[in-house]
Amino acid sequence: MSLYTSDNPVFASFSFYAALLGAKTLLMALLTARQRLSKMAFANPEDAKMNKGGKIKTDDDVERVRRAHLNDLENILPFLTIAFVYVGTGPSLGCAKFLFRLFTAARFMHTLVYAVFVIPQPARALAFFGGMMANLYMIYAIVTTYASAF
Repeated sequence: MSLYTSDNPVFASFSFYAALLGAKTLLMALLTARQRLSKMAFANPEDAKMNKGGKIKTDDDVERVRRAHLNDLENILPFLTIAFVYVGTGPSLGCAKFLFRLFTAARFMHTLVYAVFVIPQPARALAFFGGMMANLYMIYAIVTTYASAF
């Protein structure tokens, strides 16, 4: 059985959580647009002109959502690569699901506490490090699995 087919429950699990994270990342653009419209704070003249009362300006709340989106890009894209390679190590389904769920929950929590409800630290740090730990564990598993090949 190939590790990278839907017959492999680990790959199927990876695919499911990758799709959730992809959708989440895409939806961050809509959250940014919502903030821009509610604050009437636009980055481009044509956008400000299209919305009466809109101005070209920066807004702290808009910038917060943009930073959360950037943080997703900085963390989710590496996860997708790391987790894809991790599937190739043949991990147990339970361990893989735990790591995929941990990372996914951490990214959703990070957005909620940073850009939606704005809960003070250490909430954001805990969410960030939850995802980081999942990635670091998968990297460790990849390196120890394939180290003998070198």
